[in-house]
Amino acid sequence: MTISVLLADDQHLVRAGFRSLLRRDRDIAVVGEASTGDEAVRTARQLRPDVILMDIRMPGMDGITATKLILTELPATRIVILTTFETDEYVFAALAAGASGFLTKEIGPDRLREAVRVVAGGDALLSPSVTRRVVGQFAHRPVPAAAAGGDRLAVLTDREREVVQLVATGLSNEEIARELVISPLTAKTHITRAIAKLGVRDRVQLVIIAFEDGLVR
Repeated sequence: MTISVLLADDQHLVRAGFRSLLRRDRDIAVVGEASTGDEAVRTARQLRPDVILMDIRMPGMDGITATKLILTELPATRIVILTTFETDEYVFAALAAGASGFLTKEIGPDRLREAVRVVAGGDALLSPSVTRRVVGQFAHRPVPAAAAGGDRLAVLTDREREVVQLVATGLSNEEIARELVISPLTAKTHITRAIAKLGVRDRVQLVIIAFEDGLVR
């Protein structure tokens, strides 16, 4: 199956570079481009791409606002935020908007193509280092009143809760496996089941729920 990709960036040379890199693989097809957030929203509605590579800073509507609007209408579309600014402000805003990944524009060709495949497959492109930054941010926030005392995690088994807790502390599947003396595949299976039971998109949302429901402090 071919993965359809929309490129949204206000710099023509950046789009041309990404298009050139992605067209080398037969399973990825760039189906459209946009130079503004408004254009990205309109084009996404028309083309309904599997993945959007979205710049944050664009004229008019920014990439984060565009991400929110697109995912409201096209929840199956996966959006990877691409930016030259790797700051906490952008990481948190992008994830809160529903993005499935966050990458800087210095990413290598192989990593970019793999990123498209990862998010198209339904996983989140969130490295442990970025997860730990999210954890650090949540650690200084009060638990939302609406989430205090929540019982969303009650649907999980004890082992699944344990795995989700470790995900929320920033551990990778391999690190979780070592911590619990299980295989990385088993760790991934527990995460997949937790995602399904909680009805969330990916491990990013698991981190958020873990903090909102008090599993991690």
